[in-house]
Formats: sequence, C-alpha cells, structure tokens
Amino acid sequence: MSAATTPILPPATLGMLGGGQLGRFFVAAAHELGYQVWVLDPDANSPAGKIANRHLQAAYDDYAALDQLAQGCAAVTTEFENVPADTLDYLAKFVPVRPHAAAVAICQNRVAEKSFLRDNGIPHAAFAAIISEDDLRDAAKVGAHLFPGILKVARFGYDGKGQAVVNSREEAIAAFQGFKGETCVLEQKLHLDYEVSVVLARDEQGATRCFPTAENIHRKGILDISIVPARATACTANSAQEVAERIAEKLGYIGTLGVEFFISRGQLYVNEMAPRPHNSGHYTLDACITNQFEQQVRALCGLPLGEPRAHSAAVMVNLLGDIWFEKDADGNERYREPDWAKLYAVPNLKLHLYGKHHARHGRKMGHFTVIDADPARALETARAARASVGIVD
Repeated sequence: MSAATTPILPPATLGMLGGGQLGRFFVAAAHELGYQVWVLDPDANSPAGKIANRHLQAAYDDYAALDQLAQGCAAVTTEFENVPADTLDYLAKFVPVRPHAAAVAICQNRVAEKSFLRDNGIPHAAFAAIISEDDLRDAAKVGAHLFPGILKVARFGYDGKGQAVVNSREEAIAAFQGFKGETCVLEQKLHLDYEVSVVLARDEQGATRCFPTAENIHRKGILDISIVPARATACTANSAQEVAERIAEKLGYIGTLGVEFFISRGQLYVNEMAPRPHNSGHYTLDACITNQFEQQVRALCGLPLGEPRAHSAAVMVNLLGDIWFEKDADGNERYREPDWAKLYAVPNLKLHLYGKHHARHGRKMGHFTVIDADPARALETARAARASVGIVD
C-alpha cells in the first residue's frame, strides 16, 4: 500500500488505450464526471474514438503517438488486455498508468496467469504449459488427468477463439499444429455446474469494492446472459468475491478488474482474469449506484471509490452481429437492422448499442439489461425480449 497521491480532478484529460465498447463507456463516464478523454486506437471507426475529445488513430507501439498521449493526458488506462505491456511501461515513465504493466502482462498471457494462480494458492484447474509438441508427448508433464482437456493459445484468445477440446494426446498434438505451434496451455476440462464472475475496483490505497456476483451463461464460447444476483449459494457468491479481492491484492492492482470462475461439483475455480471492465459487469450501468466504468475513472484519478451496491435485480443479454442477418426463402443471407422497437416497448429494459461501423457474425454490437425488483421476473422478461429480436437457443 502506497501513500496517497494528489487526486486528478476535472477538467483534466485522461488517456484510454483501446477504442472498443469498453473504452466508449469509459469516455461517457469520464465526461459525466467532468473529464476530457483522448483515445488511442488504430481503427478509424473506433466506437470510443467517435465520442472522445480526441482520437489518435495509431498503433499501440507508435511511439510518436504515445508521446502525444503522455504529453496531453494526466493519467492513462486501458480497455484492452492485449495492449503490449511494453507500451504501458513506456507511458509509465511520463504519466501514471493504471493498472500497471506487470499486472496486465500476467492477465494477457495464459501461462503467466495460470502460474500466478498456482504460485499464490488460488484454486484453478490443473494445467501444463505447452511450448512444443514434445511437451504433449511427455507423459510426466501431461498426465492422463489432463484429458479430456482444453488446449488454449497463451495469447490473443478470447470469446472462445484459439481453443480446442482435446480428449487425447493425439488430438492435442493435432490442435497444437492447428494453432501453428503457438505457446499454449492445456487445462483439465472440469465438470461444469455453472459459471460466475466478479467485477471489482481497487484503488491505490488497497481499498476494494466488489460488485454483486453475476451468474453467466455462454453460447459458442461468447457470453450470452448475465444474471444478478447469481443463482448461487450466498457462500459461493461471497467466496468468489473473496478470491477476486485476493487476486487484486496479489497483483497490486489499481483499476477495474474482472475475474471469471467455474463452479465444478460445488467447488470454485478461477477461469480467467481481465485487467479492465468486463462484459459481465455491463449490468452495473443500469442496476448499481456506481457502475464499473465510473469506478475505473475513480481508481485512475485517485478519487474515492463509489458505492457498488445493486438497487435492482438485473439480467444482461449480449447482442451479437448475427441478428443483423436473416435468411430469405432461398436460404441466402440478407443484412438488415434489427427491429429495436420491440425492445423499446419493454419499459424496464435498457438498450445500449455500441456504434460499431458494421455487424458481423459473433461480433458484440450491443447489449440490453432488464432491471426488476423480482429476479425471476427479470429473467423471464429478458428471455422474451431476447427471442423477440431473433436470438434463438
């Protein structure tokens, strides 16, 4: 725990690395608090760049652009865990960067992430780092207990990408070859009861505030629905928060952090960590006193963290690009805008569209959240609304 630094107050300018929807919500939260925001993102159509005070359209390793960001901003954060740690280290020479590069580096590499969990006694599935085919052939390293397993590329895998279920060494070798020999992690495949996640914020003094634990349902490796409060025991929900707080402490983390968990045969296991706001925390925009993006601004600027308590039950539903397409009588796909009037007709539904330039299958284009005093009624309403815009199981 370090001594408090002087808070960064409005109308200071904040820097955001990454211009997707998470960055867009950060910009909106910062604007509401009175700050200006510069966004650095290589995409000319960056959703965050569209509403920022300035969009630096440049690569994350463009040092001339990084110099501009450092000169123009009072502090810098990220919405994207795959920003190079070297970029964060470079910026930290000139301006506060939160979270720091070392924490992001652990979260952006699955070998480092699993090793961190193991070394700190945090529950996780059995795993082995796979650097070569010989690692998969080594019976001492990859025992039978790891099969069936899931082979995951160590870097740049998300939303189910870069993963393969493997039932034997032979299948694992074939999958490894399919990943072109990239460093991977082989994890034991757990019997899955259900999944939960915790989003928290931690400030530079070590104070931590957890949002309510969410229950998550995935389709094709992508988050589909988050339910708050989670339909888990109070013990499980509380344990997840305690483990997430422990992770943040061990990382020396400053900012908003997401931690995903598997519940297997009643036991809690950490799946992944995200050094940024999290998709499963989007419900906080509408159901909590302070949302995850405002907490990110507060932690970055050295302000006191807000109250994370939920004032309503909530169900969040992701809107993927698939619903922008429909098939005609001949089976050909046609692009069209979904009928948003069906969602606007639901009085306790809050729709958020991200302003992305074009839709494609599997791309996160928006979400909606149903809030209600009754958790069961919120879920029923959300499922009906989900079906009304063409999301089918």
